[in-house]
Amino acid sequence: MACGMKLLLVATALSLALSTQHFVQGKPQVREPQVPCFFIFGDSVSDNGNNNLLPTFAKVNYSPYGVDFPQGPTGRFCNGRNIVDVLAELLGFENYIPPFAYANGSEIVKGVNYASGAAGIRKESGRQLGARISMGEQLKNHRTTVLRIIDILGKRSLAKKHLNKCLYSVGMGSNDYINNYFLPQYYQTSKKYTLEEYAEVLIKQYTQQILRLRKYGARKVSLVGLGLIGCTPDAIKTYGTNGSSCVEKLNNASQQFNQKLVALVDELNTNFTDSKFIYVNSYEMGSGDPTLVGFKVLDAGCCEVDQYGQCAPNKTPCQNRTDYVFWDGFHPSEASNLISASRTYSAYNASDTYPMDISHLVQLQLEPQVTAI
Repeated sequence: MACGMKLLLVATALSLALSTQHFVQGKPQVREPQVPCFFIFGDSVSDNGNNNLLPTFAKVNYSPYGVDFPQGPTGRFCNGRNIVDVLAELLGFENYIPPFAYANGSEIVKGVNYASGAAGIRKESGRQLGARISMGEQLKNHRTTVLRIIDILGKRSLAKKHLNKCLYSVGMGSNDYINNYFLPQYYQTSKKYTLEEYAEVLIKQYTQQILRLRKYGARKVSLVGLGLIGCTPDAIKTYGTNGSSCVEKLNNASQQFNQKLVALVDELNTNFTDSKFIYVNSYEMGSGDPTLVGFKVLDAGCCEVDQYGQCAPNKTPCQNRTDYVFWDGFHPSEASNLISASRTYSAYNASDTYPMDISHLVQLQLEPQVTAI
């Protein structure tokens, strides 16, 4: 219990500190960020508006989303800040990283968020919900950004030097299960592959995507593992738990993928001495007892959900939002995100990140190799 209370106090102090920093109205507190830029690839957990203009059911630019965010509904799948928002604050950025859909001008030099709700490693994942920007498409968008940065800085060598110092966060794979493998009515993957085979297929494709990102200049890369996808309110409602607290077959899928992702991190770090890749253990972070850090509602979202597990438009959400682990049927609340981001940036337990946390990753001085972008 003492351990849980300590973590709760840490999260509370973090929340108070961040809420009074340079993101409130008034004269901003000026400080240099720990990295010159922050690039984000991922799905709905990190999406901050890229799906707003797409023909898809996986978009949330409406109330009650953003009820605790200064700008209101922005396309974030949360009541407030998502994990990468909090990470941007912890890294010292004056503003949140803009979504690719709206980023323009010189602001892209400080980073771009490419994340897209329902997106996966595989191009087809999430297609039953409509348009989405898969990992492959996000990399194409990043290439566009890199070319624009070369134009802004004036020289390819300057752009390369700049990009090599940036932090890259990549979190993909959940939708390759939730919105692919476990929906046999839409997809053939569960008929073609066992869970073990599918994890291998995903990691092989993911490896090529990560190598492509490295080709574009990435040297400090955080690879976010899959969380307990079987513990979301939607999963529990859809599949039932058969006496367990969560849906075991979904969590087993996460674990199989994560084991191969850790092996990939080791392989990349062995093969590329001028780069550093870390693994963020989302699964382990979510495996403790949430009540020890003050949460009271573990298996239901704070808002009334529609058939897609998202908040029904314009319905009043719960008032005690910090009591809830989940905001809607799938996505964590801002209170959860504060803790996850804090532990990703500065590991609370040794198992939170591997082989180091983000606070140490961004401090590394890596010896460059002669490569082109």
